[in-house]
Amino acid sequence: MSKVFSRRDLDFLLYEWLDVEALTARERFAEHSRETFDAFLDVSQRIAERDFAPHNRKNDLHEPTFDGERVEIIPEVSRALTIFADSGLIAGTIDIDRGGLQLPLVVQRACFLWFQAANTGTSAYAMLTSANAHLLLAHGTEEQIRTYVEPMLAGRYTGTMCLSEPQAGSSLSDVTTKAVKLQDGTYRITGGKMWISGGDHELSENIVHLVLARVAGAPAGVKGLSLFIVAKKDVTTGERNGVILAGLNHKMGYRGTTNAVLAFDDAKGELVGEEGRGLQYMFHMMNEARIGVGAGAVALGYTGYLHALDYARERQQGRPVTGKDPSAPPVAIVEHPDVRRMLLASKSYVEGGLALVLWAAKLLDEPSEENALLLDVLTPIVKAWPSQWCRLADDHAIQIHGGYGYTREYPVEQFYRDNRLNSIHEGTDGIQALDLLGRKVTQKGGAGLALLLDRIRATAAESAELGGEVTKAADRLAATTATLWKDPASALVNATAYLDAAGHLVIAWIWLEQLKAAEGKQGAFYEGKRLAARYFVTHELPRIGPLLDLLDSGDTLLRDMDDAWLG
Repeated sequence: MSKVFSRRDLDFLLYEWLDVEALTARERFAEHSRETFDAFLDVSQRIAERDFAPHNRKNDLHEPTFDGERVEIIPEVSRALTIFADSGLIAGTIDIDRGGLQLPLVVQRACFLWFQAANTGTSAYAMLTSANAHLLLAHGTEEQIRTYVEPMLAGRYTGTMCLSEPQAGSSLSDVTTKAVKLQDGTYRITGGKMWISGGDHELSENIVHLVLARVAGAPAGVKGLSLFIVAKKDVTTGERNGVILAGLNHKMGYRGTTNAVLAFDDAKGELVGEEGRGLQYMFHMMNEARIGVGAGAVALGYTGYLHALDYARERQQGRPVTGKDPSAPPVAIVEHPDVRRMLLASKSYVEGGLALVLWAAKLLDEPSEENALLLDVLTPIVKAWPSQWCRLADDHAIQIHGGYGYTREYPVEQFYRDNRLNSIHEGTDGIQALDLLGRKVTQKGGAGLALLLDRIRATAAESAELGGEVTKAADRLAATTATLWKDPASALVNATAYLDAAGHLVIAWIWLEQLKAAEGKQGAFYEGKRLAARYFVTHELPRIGPLLDLLDSGDTLLRDMDDAWLG
């Protein structure tokens, strides 16, 4: 069994639960079949294990450096990205007439999980490039697509998103980067951007930056932001554009991905779409990246779990709690109850998170008004829940390895460090909580949340053993939400508690769905699904009770406190 990821679980979720083969009845996917889906999953596993995983530790130990002129990156990164581009997977979901494979998003997501699990530092370049290309395909001109997107899909260019600034952080209304329009229709961009993943390197011929900036005279706040293409090198002259690498940030994880401080000094830029609609366009990439971050958190948690499971079965230490004979041989630590607790908890987190990510992707493959509403509500959960709970699987993996776990002789400490960043990437957990409670569950009169709760209740009604507790939790969340809407300002103080409760309810429902797909099937794999479902509903779902109690109480402690009291 691979320790990078689980092909068996992917097959179960894709074919036995989500029935992705049925998507081939749609005109868009008619040229595909299970055979083609399997072929791309096979090649993804092969490339991930052969070309990405072997340099994951080297990527971490030898992070990119900047000598004042060039960024130096270990050569394995460039080779791996070239092989990835040659596979066609960077254009996996893009139309055939654009040079893509026209795969369902759910299959592409499943394929890319292999790369995120094998080497999150190297795979980040590909993820950002793909999301950048998708935005420009949706909102760019034909000329912009030919000039920038086609080279990205061919693996010649890479892409980034440039939102944050040193003084603004996640508060995009405070962006100050300026754009001045010239008579030839281009713009000159001036300002600074911070925390730009993939912001500078020599891995590609060019880097396509998507930059939020404010045109002179535009209103304050996010409504005054426009979106610009700013290439590292001017595509007409080949000369360096006014994009200056001011330095690299050195983070605790994702060390193989350059993270740049960029200065735009009168850089040539091209407007995307219309002025003043920049954030609207950028959400196309942001939402894709948020789901990608959630998927990355699942991948890192899953590979950590697989490494811990393998170690627990091999490591001989201690004796059963009832064992009285000190001369008896030690047992594998998987026999110890607390190790089993951590392994089972981790299994429930990573397999639940994986199912959530794939289900969200399939919603995009079956576009409808209902699915759009569901995805709006789910996106903050898909991003934030795995970032917290699949990271806990990596925490457990360290604990299971004992003293070895926090040494660099074993990879689990790197998995944890890499995964810790996902609670910050693409909007912190707190920002996702505000988005969920402050916007997503209230928009259109709460239609999205109502749809989600209806689906949860319908599945729960079919589960005689565990459905009752999930139904109670769904009803409780609905009642709490209705109470919170009466005083939104006070409710948002505890938005994070709401996100945690909603996330756990959704994962409990996801486990009932997997339980239904496994019904009547025999073997260790299916028994494992039934065990994990029972564990999550009986051990994890009860966590939401105290969270909803807090929300129902109207507690405003966090709003009323004085920061001077903190010391």
